[in-house]
Amino acid sequence: MTDGMDQPARPPAVPGSSPAPEPSGVDLARVALRAAKEQARARGAAAQQKKQARRGGLRSGARADGRDPLPLGAAINRLITERGWETPAAVGGVMGRWPQMVGPEVAQHCEPQRYDEDARVLTVRCDSTAWATQLRLLAPQLVARLNADLGQGTVKLIKVLGPGGPPRRYGPLRSPGSTGPGDTYG
Repeated sequence: MTDGMDQPARPPAVPGSSPAPEPSGVDLARVALRAAKEQARARGAAAQQKKQARRGGLRSGARADGRDPLPLGAAINRLITERGWETPAAVGGVMGRWPQMVGPEVAQHCEPQRYDEDARVLTVRCDSTAWATQLRLLAPQLVARLNADLGQGTVKLIKVLGPGGPPRRYGPLRSPGSTGPGDTYG
């Protein structure tokens, strides 16, 4: 009489189905051979790595691997992806294609200055107050066009700046506290 510890536990039989057949000697031999091959492969890979480490690292071969040189464009795209710079790079591309995005006439009078990634705001400076007003009116359409090109939600707002005044000059003919010539902008 056995105490049940010698034999592996069998799952309970499902009523109406035949019990699973016991693995035969041939099946057990196949399982043992497969396990032996996997162990040998693992030992061989470990020995190969150890041998390469003694030789001074990996050697170049005929097949492509991660150490091969990349074309410049692929290397830059990989860097942009690894660092998470997709959105700033895309917006930078828009700044380079600004005349194609807004048209040559608007691009002649308005130029993008910076992009705030956190607030998703594109700042544009215009050369006159009239063009600043015109661009403010066109801003919703321009935001829609930019989001269609860059991806939805990339630009939420366009901040339009008017022309900057001439640089402040300090000299003997300036009154203290003077802000200089003003513009009608504002």
